[in-house]
Amino acid sequence: MPLGYQDSYQRVRAYLRDKCTSPQPVTARPPTPRTVAGWILRRPDTLTETEQLQLKAVRTHCPEIDALTSHVRSFATMLTARLPDWLDAVRQDDLPSLHTLAAGIGRDRDAVIAGLTQPWSSGAVEGHVNWIEMFKRQMYGRASFSLPRKRLLLAS
Repeated sequence: MPLGYQDSYQRVRAYLRDKCTSPQPVTARPPTPRTVAGWILRRPDTLTETEQLQLKAVRTHCPEIDALTSHVRSFATMLTARLPDWLDAVRQDDLPSLHTLAAGIGRDRDAVIAGLTQPWSSGAVEGHVNWIEMFKRQMYGRASFSLPRKRLLLAS
């Protein structure tokens, strides 16, 4: 009694040809979380039309991201447009820790508003300053100024 497939080779070949050549559904690669976060955190008017459509699709498919986007944008509006009202409301309440925060923001109000509304960032400069200060702490008390200076110059 023979074992194996009893039908013809041509039938197997036709079956496999149909399976191998059938088009696979093309699906778009979903955006990365970092990309979506960038879309949410940027001003809506700075997004390109394609980015706006992609964000709209993400918001449609995920109610949590839709709610998050709404909250982030309302928070940004509150910070930029209603900051004086918020500062006045905090000053009227009996919350000393928030009074300190409100006083600090009030002293640097123009700088705070510029930091929230302008596209420029001092992050790179702050990173370099942080690196140099860490470098100083590592060398503290170990040598005169000449050794850290040489090490700093060689590292950069």
